[in-house]
Formats: sequence, structure tokens, C-alpha cells
Amino acid sequence: MSRLMKTQGDKVIWTIVFFLSAVSLLAVYSSTGSLAYRARNGHTEYFLVKQLTLLGLGLLIIYFAHRVNYTIYSRVAQIGFLLSIPLLMYTLAFGSNYNDASRWIRLPVVNLTFQTSDIAKLAIFMYVSRQLSKKQQVITDFKKGFLPIIVPVGIICLLIMPANMSTALLLGASCMLLCFIGRVPLKYLMGMIGAGLVLVILMFAFAQITGIEMRTKTWSKRIESYTRGENHEVPYQVQQANFGIASGGLFGKGPGNSTARNFLPHPYSDFIYAIIIEEYGIFGAFLILACYMLLLLRSIRIFKNCPYAFGAFLSLGLSVTLVIQALMNMGVNVGLLPVTGVTLPLVSMGGSSVIFTSLAIGIILSVSRQVEEIVGKQEVTNVPVAA
Repeated sequence: MSRLMKTQGDKVIWTIVFFLSAVSLLAVYSSTGSLAYRARNGHTEYFLVKQLTLLGLGLLIIYFAHRVNYTIYSRVAQIGFLLSIPLLMYTLAFGSNYNDASRWIRLPVVNLTFQTSDIAKLAIFMYVSRQLSKKQQVITDFKKGFLPIIVPVGIICLLIMPANMSTALLLGASCMLLCFIGRVPLKYLMGMIGAGLVLVILMFAFAQITGIEMRTKTWSKRIESYTRGENHEVPYQVQQANFGIASGGLFGKGPGNSTARNFLPHPYSDFIYAIIIEEYGIFGAFLILACYMLLLLRSIRIFKNCPYAFGAFLSLGLSVTLVIQALMNMGVNVGLLPVTGVTLPLVSMGGSSVIFTSLAIGIILSVSRQVEEIVGKQEVTNVPVAA
């Protein structure tokens, strides 16, 4: 109880965290029922207990991260960025393969896997926020202001792209948006976007010429399926998601009554939003969307009220990437975007994604806590003295 009394930071963001965690438990339990019955000999609660444990650990991480003064994250940003590079290189060379992609490192003693891209995303956002805050006086200078910020972003995106193009594009777009907010000239950003498109084209060409598989076939297939359908048909995942969404109606079938979960690949991660719409209808879908939009609005409020550049950029940058990731997942589920492996933050079943999403939210709340303390001191200082 004493720990709860010490909880500070934006109360709306705390409410969003608890609400999404509750939704996650309901959705994961529903979407993994058949999987648990087949894979765990009828122990249908296995994945529920696993997700409950992860979310509990995530809440602890949020609590302790928000108690840390956010300026400390500025000191570890460069270390995190430098550690991310060898970790991503190791993952590409020796990482565990899943769906023909090397995204995971397996820890030998505890036999657990985690995505190194999750570490890299968090580290690069802290690093970019640090650099933007330090380079504001020379931000319009290409060599002194722009290159020290964008080169590390390019390195991380290049190392993530061969195994996970959607994450690399998401990370690059989020960093570009943060740079735009940080007053980086638009001509520099447009140049980097053009360079990124050229790089993607060159990677496709390289794979075609050399025959080296870099998941380009998977990317091409997904793009073709989205633009005209594979063999002029809607992809199987999208078909099943559409069936579930169409049957959800306004208020859905109710918890645990999904039928699409028995046919959808990865209904507990990539397509969990379709399960939520089927069981809770358009009303439930709107509530989830509103939560992420509210998270972004509260982070913008923190950005406006934070007197220090690093904290302002850090809170807004982390929230932007979480919201963009959520919108991408929702867009895929409802057929607005090509199929990707992007999960729904704090809702999809996962390991490292839950942990690092929780750490990101804890950092946002750390900035919020410091802002509240500064505002509180100012209010006390400005209290008129009684005559």
C-alpha cells in the first residue's frame, strides 16, 4: 500500500496502462484457448498465467522506472546505443529463426528468447532525444546538427531491416517525426526519406542478383497481396480477420465467444485486435483506439509543460512510437495496411515486447513526475502571503 501511495506521474496514463493490461488478459485468454488445449494437454490457463506474470513484471518495471529521475536515462542513452549495435549484428548472424527471420536471441541458462530490436528501439529514442536537446543551437547545420542525429538512426534501422522490415520502417518514421518536432530542417528529412527508399530498392535488387534471401520474397508477397491479392484473392489472414470483424457488430459476441481465433494465425499477437472487435464490437475497438490517442495527447501535454528539452523529446518520442505501432497493428487487422509482424503494445501476448513497452511507459511517467514536481514548486512559490 505504501508503494501505491508513492505512485506519481500522469494519472490518466496510469489508468490507460491498467485498462490495456486488463484487456490484454481477457483477449489473450480468449485467443489462446484452442492453442493451449492442443499444445498444453488441456491446460487452457497456461498462457493466461504466463501473460499475467509478464504484465505483473511490466507493472513493476513501470513503477521503478518512473521513480528514477529521467535525467539518468540521458547518461545511459549512449551506452544503450553502442550495445545495440553488436547485439543486432549477433542476432543477424546467430539469432533464433522464426518464420525465416532472425529476430531473437536465446538466453542459454534460462532458455528464454527476446527481440534485440526492442532494446535497440528504446536505446535509439533515448539517444536521439539526447542529441536533439544538445544540438538545438546548431540543429540547422547539416554536419554539426543533423548528421550526429541521423547516422545512428540509419545504422540501427539497417541492422534491423534484413530480419524485420516493418519494425525498421516504424522506427525510422518515428525518429523522422521526432526530428521534425525538434526543428530539424524539412529538406534534410526529405533527403533521408529519399535515401531510405533508394536503399530499400537496392536491397531488393541485391537479393535478386545474388540470390541471397533477405526476406525480400516475403515482403514482395505481402505487398502484392495487399495491392491486388495473391492470385487476385485476399490473403488468408485478412480473410479470417474480416470474418471475425464482420460478425462482431456494434457490441460484439461477448468475451470468449470468438470463432476467428480458431482459424487466424497468431490471433494472440499480430491479429489480437480482430479478436477484440469480434468479441467487443465496434465499441470495444473504439475504446482501444481512444486509449492510444489519449496516451499521445497526455504525452503532448507533458512535452509542452516540461522545461527541459531532453525530457520533452524523450516523453513525446516514446509515446509517438507506441501509438504509431498500435495504429499499424490496427491498420493491418482491419485491412488498411499490408500484413506485418507488428504487435499491439501492452495488449498482444509477448515477452520482451511487454517488458520494453513497460520500460518506455515508465520513462514517460518519470518525465511526467518531474514536471508535476516542478509545477507544484512553482505553485507553492506563487501563493500570496496573507495580510
